[in-house]
Amino acid sequence: MTGLQGRTVAFLVAPKGAEQVELTSPWEAVERAGGTPRLVSTKSGTVQAFEHLDPGDTFRVDAVVADVSAADFDALVLPGGVANPDFLRMDPRAVGFVRGFFDLRKPVAVICHGPWTLIEADAVRGRTLTSWPSLRTDLRNAGAHWVDREVSVCHDGPNTLVSSRKPADLPAFERTLVEEFARTPAHA
Repeated sequence: MTGLQGRTVAFLVAPKGAEQVELTSPWEAVERAGGTPRLVSTKSGTVQAFEHLDPGDTFRVDAVVADVSAADFDALVLPGGVANPDFLRMDPRAVGFVRGFFDLRKPVAVICHGPWTLIEADAVRGRTLTSWPSLRTDLRNAGAHWVDREVSVCHDGPNTLVSSRKPADLPAFERTLVEEFARTPAHA
């Protein structure tokens, strides 16, 4: 994979609860494509990832949402995990950070339960996306068109939204997010 040279990609996760493979695998895809991933959270220090319901590894936070904005990055990735987006959607600064990518028309990629944060940011209305199946009703109630496929790309709004359902979809998710992120010029 190539094409993300000069681009910085924010990975937003809560201090606890992100699905580890949905963080690490896309992170590695961004690096392989020449991009610079940065871990953003609501608190400094480290975040605790999970492998389903079991604690996984910890990862060092690069930036706190209170100290950065969407303008500092070229794109955003929202990993899933059941608890991760639930914590994020309860933090107004995290929600504002996510909303900023849509306001600035920057690409966003989200997987699994991650769309819960997008719902809170009012960023799904009129858009087509996929997710973990249990979010289908939540997304429809928020005005989204939900589809059941391994990856969905929505160009219906002013920016690009890439979405996938689950860890098994990661190869398609990663390939697609790199392609879509590469279409957007790097910020100055």
